[in-house]
Amino acid sequence: MQDVIKGFGLILEFQNILLIFGGVLIGVLVGALPGLSSPMAIALLMPFTISLDPVASISMMAALYCAGTFGGSITAILINAPGAPPAVATALDGYQMAKKGEPGRALGLAAISSVIGGIIAIFIFLMATPLLAEIALKFGPVEYFGLSVFALSMLAAMSGKSSIRNLIAGTLGVLVSTIGVHLATGVERFDFGVQELTEGIKFVPVLIGLFAMSELLNQSRTLNDTVERMNAKALRLPTLAELKAVKGTILRSSGLGTFIGILPAEGSTVAAMMGYNEAKRFSKTPELFGTGCPEGIVGPEAANNAAAGGAMVPTLALGIPGSGTTALILAALVMHGFRPGPYLITETPHLVHAIFGAMLFANIGFLGIGLVGARFFSYVTFIPKRFLWPSVFVFSLIGSYAYSSAFFDVWVMLISGIIGYFALRNGFS
Repeated sequence: MQDVIKGFGLILEFQNILLIFGGVLIGVLVGALPGLSSPMAIALLMPFTISLDPVASISMMAALYCAGTFGGSITAILINAPGAPPAVATALDGYQMAKKGEPGRALGLAAISSVIGGIIAIFIFLMATPLLAEIALKFGPVEYFGLSVFALSMLAAMSGKSSIRNLIAGTLGVLVSTIGVHLATGVERFDFGVQELTEGIKFVPVLIGLFAMSELLNQSRTLNDTVERMNAKALRLPTLAELKAVKGTILRSSGLGTFIGILPAEGSTVAAMMGYNEAKRFSKTPELFGTGCPEGIVGPEAANNAAAGGAMVPTLALGIPGSGTTALILAALVMHGFRPGPYLITETPHLVHAIFGAMLFANIGFLGIGLVGARFFSYVTFIPKRFLWPSVFVFSLIGSYAYSSAFFDVWVMLISGIIGYFALRNGFS
């Protein structure tokens, strides 16, 4: 209990509250803008957070992660253009309800179910993480080797069109990680006489290239695409009667989403689709799904946001990311000198509880931002891509250089972006 109070005390510092609010704002924005994503935003932010206090930095990223999962539903409902893959399921009924003249109601249902799902998952995360870490503390070399093999095998199960492609991508990642001086023997490996490579490939420029630059190149083919406009009214929270009608769906989807999130490599997209399917399966009126049914909105949204909280459990307790975004948060922890896994829970429990607090405040925060700024966020989606993507390019260059003040990292980012672009074009995920 003392660690919980200490963690919350850190979050309540003015600087941290400000950064969490900024993370929520950025998360909703990038979630609402089709083509942008939470992983991309976190990858771009990482170099700029090196000088921040670790608690402030990680809390901001966790808040961005939570808010980004909700942000995708805004454009999914208003213009049938999901801002993030998990919001595809929300669009099935959310857009139909909006077309009936009730966009505010659809946004309200999505927001409140996301908040409830997220809060339920966070409390499960708070209880499950120490238990899992306690078990992991008993691991020896054999168990850690098995855990590493398990983590690599999860690549085959990750969402994508081909398990073989996922394994190839994972193998390339392992090969890149071997570049540099061997820590045990001091032997230089695969540096090809390049001085900068003796330190290894820095992961932040690689992440910026793979998540931001590759998507920029991919989206460059659709710079002149336009989207259908809809008159977006203010978000309207559901009444108690409306909540009572869908409470079973919200609770069921929240539990399902949390469980799926805890499974490494599954993530929010799988959770959202399963949340939608289960909502339809348990519904008394399944024939109404696809026509603007409230259950078709709250089911995927509750599961989607619950999966975000659930994914933090293996990330912090075992050092195995539960999703692509948590892999970046894992990298940020390493960047700040922490060792993700059971020792993170025992050595720095205040950090874990601070992350818990940040995610809790983020869920409440994006509900408030949604109430006030739903109309504004819908207008932001009409920013032409020819103005949006050049700014992403500039931030990618600045972020890569700022990480260690080396132009070599900019080249690493650009090369990673080109590799990532061709990977996307050939079905890699």
